[in-house]
Amino acid sequence: MSAPSGLARRMWHQLEPIHAVLYFSPQGFGRAAALGYDVESRWPSYFAYRTAPLGRAGTRLATAVYYSFSPAMIAEHVPAVWEVASPEEVLRARLEAVDETYRGLLGDRVAGADVVEAAELARRAAESVAVEGRPFAAANLDLPWPDEPHLVLWQAATVLREHRGDGHLAALAAAGLDGCEALVSFAAIGAAPVANFAGRGWSEQEWDEARERLAARGLAEADGRATERGRALRDQVERMTDELAFEPWRRLGEERAGRLGRLAAPFLGAVFEAGLLPMTSTLGITTVQAPD
Repeated sequence: MSAPSGLARRMWHQLEPIHAVLYFSPQGFGRAAALGYDVESRWPSYFAYRTAPLGRAGTRLATAVYYSFSPAMIAEHVPAVWEVASPEEVLRARLEAVDETYRGLLGDRVAGADVVEAAELARRAAESVAVEGRPFAAANLDLPWPDEPHLVLWQAATVLREHRGDGHLAALAAAGLDGCEALVSFAAIGAAPVANFAGRGWSEQEWDEARERLAARGLAEADGRATERGRALRDQVERMTDELAFEPWRRLGEERAGRLGRLAAPFLGAVFEAGLLPMTSTLGITTVQAPD
């Protein structure tokens, strides 16, 4: 079997768009607007859709699980999103949005044998995840499975994505990087431009202060570029993230994981052809630019 980093990273890049398309699709915004959310910005619907599995979460819980978003930005949206619609209403709306989005992208293929097989494989992997210390993964795994295969595929991809994301936050915490430092250190290695993180809500002063803290630890130069120690620490974070995300793929097996990736390829092609997801180069691999 491939090394944990290789297989876990590859499956992340192949399944992330299947999950993340919800936050960018016209159908996702349409369903959110029908509930009463302001969709001039994508953040109200994003925080509602992604937080809803946790129930009526408050500011502190949301700050804990989102980690690299500014606490001030979190407080702006949570718990205010529940004044517009309840978590139960949001959960229904997001599944309806996914259904409409997938049908728009796949057409008649949405009920095809490839989608059915992909859903079975993805669900098998999702149901094998360990939930200890994984609040987002556990909350999504607690939800009932939909009946339609394409919705099962989305929910399984969501569980697996959140499982990886929860592990990534653990890796950041283990490295001693706070929420803003996590982003500054990532930009410092040239993995993504600083402008990509403008939506996370950190002020210019908070960003500069985080960079100064990293410089004081010998992790960044005065101009913001990572030192050798800074690059090594980010390598540690990414390696640990992959290792913590490996277990469901070990259980599924490399052959079946590869089969799932091949089955997902036409869907990814449809997503990118439609121009629904922003792209970025992350650690040398082109992928979607989706929030953690």
